[in-house]
Amino acid sequence: MAFHTFDVDRADELEKPDRYRFLSREELLDLLDPSPGDVVADLGSGTGFYTDEVAPFVDTLYAVDVQSEMHDLYREKGLPPNVEPVTAEVGDLPFDDDALDAAFSTMTYHEFATPESLAELARVVRPGGHVVTVDWSARGDAADGPPVDERYDLGEAVTAFADAGFATVHAAERRETFVSVVRRDP
Repeated sequence: MAFHTFDVDRADELEKPDRYRFLSREELLDLLDPSPGDVVADLGSGTGFYTDEVAPFVDTLYAVDVQSEMHDLYREKGLPPNVEPVTAEVGDLPFDDDALDAAFSTMTYHEFATPESLAELARVVRPGGHVVTVDWSARGDAADGPPVDERYDLGEAVTAFADAGFATVHAAERRETFVSVVRRDP
């Protein structure tokens, strides 16, 4: 699988409301089910499009992205007071063990889907905590998103998370995307 990051020169595309056709604010919040005291990470946060949707419902939200330029653009847009930008790869997160109540990834799983990254998530998400993943499906037609050969299908994601110590709570394949909610085993 070829891994890439989103081109920062196209970052304005990350702010287009038509992204909601793949994942609405309401669906993300329903899947994540945040609580006011939660500490959460948005994995591959980009310019904060979905980060902004979750921030009002949690105590602390880490906007994790490998590109510091994305954080710069997010700061220019305006960060909610409880959002902390973190420049890091998912495979090397600067959090203590069991530090997160939850994490979510919107259209970025294909950029970090390695056994090492999922093991790192198992380290930082507390027992009983969950990870929500919505990503481009390998079964899609690639009219949007990355090329099909850079994508995973739902079964591959479910197996990879299980191998890292997560139990599937919800999984669904859709026309162009898949949804996975997993809980870290105690």
